[in-house]
Amino acid sequence: MRSPMEPKEQEWLQSLHSDDATVREQATQALWQQWFDQKGVWGLTALARAQAAWDRGDRLGAELLLDKLIAEAPDFAEAWNRRAVLHYQSERYQLSLRDCERVVTLNPIHFGAWHGMGLCQMLLGHWPEAIAAF
Repeated sequence: MRSPMEPKEQEWLQSLHSDDATVREQATQALWQQWFDQKGVWGLTALARAQAAWDRGDRLGAELLLDKLIAEAPDFAEAWNRRAVLHYQSERYQLSLRDCERVVTLNPIHFGAWHGMGLCQMLLGHWPEAIAAF
């Protein structure tokens, strides 16, 4: 479970409701950066290695790297989220949904995972659950 929100994080969340698109975009980027930075350079490097494998078409390699990262840092929400995206893009919606659920357990404000859950629920034909996630 995640620690209480930092004041800056609360400010970014409030900024997502701004009428100013630039303010919303900056807040979105700040939140994503915080989530990726959760484990410092070590975590960023591990995520980058998985992304590089993914980008060169080695989804199995990317998945194995993410599995290893999750085993080593099970509280790293963004590692779970990246694996959820990989499952989603591989049309393994049930696996993606499971990982998204883990992300929001670790980080209840992770809007990317909530969105992913909604997409998976929709594609699985679970309409009430999709609506709830969105």
